[in-house]
Amino acid sequence: MKTLVTPLQALRLAFPEGEALPPGTVAEADIAAAERRYIVPVIGHALHARLLEGAYETFRTDYLAAPTALFTRLQLQPRLDIRTGQCGTTAPKSSWTQPAGDDALRRRQRALRTEARTLLRRAAEHLDAHRTEFPEYDPTENILKRCSTDGGFVQMR
Repeated sequence: MKTLVTPLQALRLAFPEGEALPPGTVAEADIAAAERRYIVPVIGHALHARLLEGAYETFRTDYLAAPTALFTRLQLQPRLDIRTGQCGTTAPKSSWTQPAGDDALRRRQRALRTEARTLLRRAAEHLDAHRTEFPEYDPTENILKRCSTDGGFVQMR
């Protein structure tokens, strides 16, 4: 399965050094799902396919790698906050740490979403400004040109 970033790149970009996780935490399927849900509706299927073929390496690295990794983390985070085992679903707890409360978890998710959306908008702005360099990009496919949520408001264009 081809994705815009590797699982290791996603870990490095989306999780700061103090949040080291084992390499198997992020799977290619997690990244592919994040790309399909968040990235493709902005850049379009044709450009996404070309990027997966290896085209536009600089654009992929400089503009899409970070939002792809952050959206992947956004999808993974609820799974990381709980564990499922023989006793059912539990929150991790040890003698030196406590599970985060619901409010802290919501704030973290919101911060991840805001950062990822901001970086994705940056990529979309770059595509619009350099349209001739990306012939596969069709601005009419960019969902941000039709609908966005800013400050809790849904804006239709």
